[in-house]
Amino acid sequence: MLDIKNLHVKAGDKEILRGLSLNVGKGEIHVIMGTNGSGKSTLMNVILGHPKYEITSGTIFFEGDDLTALKTFERARRGIFLSFQNPEEIPGITVENMLRASKQAITGEKVKILKFHKELLATMAELQIAPEYAGRYMNVGFSGGEKKRNEILQLLTLKPKLALLDETDSGLDVDAVEIVSSGVAKFHTAENSCVIITHNAQILKHLPITHVHILLNGRIVKSGGSELVGEVSEHGYAQFEVTP
Repeated sequence: MLDIKNLHVKAGDKEILRGLSLNVGKGEIHVIMGTNGSGKSTLMNVILGHPKYEITSGTIFFEGDDLTALKTFERARRGIFLSFQNPEEIPGITVENMLRASKQAITGEKVKILKFHKELLATMAELQIAPEYAGRYMNVGFSGGEKKRNEILQLLTLKPKLALLDETDSGLDVDAVEIVSSGVAKFHTAENSCVIITHNAQILKHLPITHVHILLNGRIVKSGGSELVGEVSEHGYAQFEVTP
């Protein structure tokens, strides 16, 4: 589904990704862990085409197509979704209107208002989001936890092919992490894929992790299975060799 080869990326004069390669197959869940500033969020933003970052060499293919020349909205319409570490507030547009318009843009089909409203409220109930939040402006006045649960609401509503989750669990209490983790588990099927950045093993407890990658200094320095999560929790990142 996603094939990244020898990716080099810079922001301004600073090189951030230094020859990163990653292959994500359909139905897989990949976890990326690493120290702050190692390039994790940069990778997520580059996959979606953030204009702040410049690809100096390497390729990104999604379902066999080169993404390099595509704008962010074109990548999103192809089925790539990014859950932000710090979700933005969008005054003037309600959660329900935002999601209904997004759904229609992705599918190219008219969304029936009453049917969509009923399904949205059902999903909100599963995520313990009060129904009145559907009529509030997107993330405006939301707490940190409410914003993160709203990100998972978007994920479950839009049903992308590839979900990129950038520390969706950061700043959440134990109960909120449980809700978010269950929401991601509900989303995942054999037909879609997830790439998750996290420092917290709690969000992974309901998920069938297929690959774990350690990203340090702009490169993936080690890949393995879910056992790597335990190694990081117990010994940190100093055990992994980092090449400047």
